[in-house]
Amino acid sequence: MRWRDSNKSSNIEDRRGQPMAASAGVPSALLLRLLPWLLKTKLGRVILLLGGLYFAFQYFTGGLSLESSNQAGLSQSPPASNTAAQDENAQFVAAILGTTETVWNQLLQGQYIEPKLVLYRNMTSTGCGMGQAQSGPFYCPADSKVYIDLSFLEELKKLGAPGDFAFAYVIAHEVGHHVQNVLGTSTKVRQAQQAAGKAQANQLSVALELQADCYAGVWGHYVDRQLNLLDPGDVEEGIAAASAVGDDRLQQMAGRAVQPEAFTHGSSADRVKWFNIGFTSGKPASCNTFNGK
Repeated sequence: MRWRDSNKSSNIEDRRGQPMAASAGVPSALLLRLLPWLLKTKLGRVILLLGGLYFAFQYFTGGLSLESSNQAGLSQSPPASNTAAQDENAQFVAAILGTTETVWNQLLQGQYIEPKLVLYRNMTSTGCGMGQAQSGPFYCPADSKVYIDLSFLEELKKLGAPGDFAFAYVIAHEVGHHVQNVLGTSTKVRQAQQAAGKAQANQLSVALELQADCYAGVWGHYVDRQLNLLDPGDVEEGIAAASAVGDDRLQQMAGRAVQPEAFTHGSSADRVKWFNIGFTSGKPASCNTFNGK
């Protein structure tokens, strides 16, 4: 992709250099409620002692900071060495997010609200609970943010989907979930799932994911035809990424039998199909994955 000269989004929140002490541990309010019990019992005092030793070890080895905020330290500025300006991968993410803003502001004129994208390492607090890198990139509708640990780049390579457009497709897919949130689709699906059985709830989840794949294809259409950022082979990289994260393939890689009834994101074939539908048409209206076709 020819991304280096494209406009880079300013909607990046870089948490990679920030401590996770408060957000990953026991909330301070809960600790205060437990403190009287802890002080009264032998076991409690042992727990406090061990906790104090752990805190001291983490602090003096650089793992913790005594500074805190309502966001568990996440509002602090990261060290300069970790800023997006000095990190090529982060610059790439900012560039791709910038293209999604260009495309969706054009397609949803006056309706689109640009999401924040959070870069983090290992774990971070989100409006949807604690986010972990092992879950891969994800979108949280509660705070309208996309969360990405850049180590996922290596995971994509292991899954057989190397290349910059493969990772760009993943970002565009998560932004696709934000589009669903803006349009109210996510809320309708969650309400329908609450009234549905497990099998139907899974089908709705699959339809939601496939629509995000289709929206990623719509984004790709404009990145190619209008922004002229794609190189030969880029689309194939996106298709490889869509195929690599299909439920059937992931089940096979885990040594399990393929169980379509347990799908939550869709098969490799379906993910490729809907990406191609969006890429070919360039129309969000073509992404109706809920009609059973």
